[in-house]
Amino acid sequence: MTDQTIALVTGATRGLGHATALGLARRGAHVVALARTTGALEELADAIDETPGSSTLVPLDVTDDDGLARMCRAIHDRWGRLDLLVHCAAHAAPLSMADHVTAKDLDRCMAVNARATQRLIFMCAPLLRAAPAGHAVFAIDDRAGEPFFGAYGASKAAAGAIAESWRRECERIGPKVTLFRPAPMPTGLRARFFPGEDRGVLAAPADEAERLLSLL
Repeated sequence: MTDQTIALVTGATRGLGHATALGLARRGAHVVALARTTGALEELADAIDETPGSSTLVPLDVTDDDGLARMCRAIHDRWGRLDLLVHCAAHAAPLSMADHVTAKDLDRCMAVNARATQRLIFMCAPLLRAAPAGHAVFAIDDRAGEPFFGAYGASKAAAGAIAESWRRECERIGPKVTLFRPAPMPTGLRARFFPGEDRGVLAAPADEAERLLSLL
């Protein structure tokens, strides 16, 4: 077993996830970086190679239960624990009136944003509890009930509810659970919602990642 912090970051190739993965690596952590795009993961690994930290790349869709199980088993076999989970992966369905949301868009939102949150909790909880001070952080977004955000807002509200329930359940037994609300950032996800906005006034992902890491 190593004293190096073992951190799993989902959505690690873009936005807040990417900035958090680099921030952790700069602090010397070993980052288990999960994302769907192999090329982007390799670019992240190249950046991490320039830091005191190190990385393991996991090219995986967060909705792949079998893949998540294999990853968690590999983490257990290699390190016996997980010190930190930072869950940033999210799916942005097209903005639409509630009566126009397609079944495909609704199902994908619920699978990525809500169901995968619970599955990650289910599979990572034993690893986090095996760490001396396991900590899970969930990036949340409060858009429930906003016009045209029906699918995304409902799925993120469900994810937040799941994470908040777990936070309260773990207050005495651990691991520590934090719900993190990032400021609006110029991410690809946000660009799908607000393509014409002035991105220069938005918070930099690196700054929000530092704010997140300051909570650890």
